[in-house]
Amino acid sequence: MNPTEFLDGGTVTVSDETYTVYKTEHPESAAFATIQDENETTVVAEAGTVSGENVIESEPGWKRLTFEMVLPFELVGFLAAVATALADEDISIFAISAYSTDHVLVKEEDVPVATKKLEALGCAVER
Repeated sequence: MNPTEFLDGGTVTVSDETYTVYKTEHPESAAFATIQDENETTVVAEAGTVSGENVIESEPGWKRLTFEMVLPFELVGFLAAVATALADEDISIFAISAYSTDHVLVKEEDVPVATKKLEALGCAVER
């Protein structure tokens, strides 16, 4: 499977919400996503929704770009194609994969360039 086939004609939505990526003491119920391993807990939540006493570190100012398409497990290189396209524009990403789709967080100031780059790959970007 070619990842460009999924990008061409695919829809990407840009969140209205602005997110913060937190390193926390424990998971948060208000989180969009929680990643917990044996070393740390990372919480992605709307800005200002995580309590201060739980926060170890934080990185604010992210917008969520959601690929509104079902991505099969056999698909190889989808996220690599997206990451490479955005890296070409010097855009840092924070990627989250759900069971059937991917989300890429980019800094709020990078959204205009990121959306143009995704449109160049054939995506319809909705705000």
